[in-house]
Amino acid sequence: MTPLAEQLNESIKSGNHHVYDMLSTLGKEIYFPKEGILSQSAEASAHAKKYNATIGIATEQGGPMHLAVIQDTLSAYKPQDLYPYAPPAGKPELRSVWRDKMLLDNPSLSDKSFGNPIVTNALTHGLSIVADLFVGEGDAVIYPDKNWENYELTFGIRRHAQLVHFPLFTEQMTFNSAGLREALLAQKDKGKAIVVLNFPNNPTGYTPGAKEGEEIVSALLEAAEAGINVVAVTDDAYFGLFFEDSLQESLFGKLCGLHPRLLPIKVDGATKEEFVWGFRVGFITFSHNHKDVLAALEQKTLGIIRSTISSGPHPSQTFVLQALKSPEFNAQKEEKFHVMKGRANKVKNLLDSGKYDAVWDYYPFNSGYFMCLKLKTVSAEALRLHLIHQYGVGTIALGESDLRIAFSCIAEEYLEELFELIYQGVQDLQNQ
Repeated sequence: MTPLAEQLNESIKSGNHHVYDMLSTLGKEIYFPKEGILSQSAEASAHAKKYNATIGIATEQGGPMHLAVIQDTLSAYKPQDLYPYAPPAGKPELRSVWRDKMLLDNPSLSDKSFGNPIVTNALTHGLSIVADLFVGEGDAVIYPDKNWENYELTFGIRRHAQLVHFPLFTEQMTFNSAGLREALLAQKDKGKAIVVLNFPNNPTGYTPGAKEGEEIVSALLEAAEAGINVVAVTDDAYFGLFFEDSLQESLFGKLCGLHPRLLPIKVDGATKEEFVWGFRVGFITFSHNHKDVLAALEQKTLGIIRSTISSGPHPSQTFVLQALKSPEFNAQKEEKFHVMKGRANKVKNLLDSGKYDAVWDYYPFNSGYFMCLKLKTVSAEALRLHLIHQYGVGTIALGESDLRIAFSCIAEEYLEELFELIYQGVQDLQNQ
């Protein structure tokens, strides 16, 4: 193991030995080089005032070289904010502005200790960093049975974790905190668990209420008190799209500083929140009361970034930063929120009409982009295929009975026709 990695590990051990024990083998071995091209280039940028022949970009007339055919379409931005490499941790001002946004959106963070958000290539990359740093072969990664399928690739295939699922809902259709607690406490012999909390949930569009949120926090705390090192990841991809009476903050704030054996990690981003899916701008944020632990985790994260993507795209970071600083940002975002809320409410009104009760139920939804039907009479995959080929309607089949509908991408005036076609598809299959 290199001396730099050993130094980071000693910083973590001295601050909290439990966090060191949470690290995977890769997490213990990874480091961000203090010597090398990046550090030498940074030193040259500060001191080489005559000629700086270090970094691998081309310059011209005192700025980054660029093509007019590209710059002409981006003329609102300065070339230096588009073409050079962004720092591996992301644009410093963007990190600062996003941290301010986190505090504004999550008042429970106001008195908590957490690091500066590190820019990732959207949320998948953030989750992949978590997997690399903390998931070793056979480690338990716990999340509900209704989940985003990419978790299996990220944690199961890439890192050979043991994926532990529990039913998302109770029979009363509330969050199954008892199932989470049971799955956690079952890891006592291993002494370690990684938990992924995704709210609003993909695929169901469900966010727990305040009481359920407290139950989730209690389950995590009980596991930590039982001697289990818990890496608690909040996947906040759809944060802010809360349409009804549910949690309005990330559980990250409630978990910060809760217990020495509990490490909260927030993964979020502009992707869904700011409707910029293709920009691929996300963030990963660690919480710990010891500054040396936060600093070491940041350096290890930068080591992962440096060894995989080197750094995130500069232009999209600039675009997001410009938007966040705009005086029109909040008003425009609020306008889009109400469009999304209108679609969710329309879907709920249609489903509550009673017309479709014989052929499907639906799982609770109150937030996000999606909702899920629970089909009673036909298989989800058969219906999916029939709908797409017979009616030109695309849906997502999940398991035997669940059909995911993304109301986010259907205008409100077309939602009634959409569900009528789905209903007709069910009737077609029943009559075959």
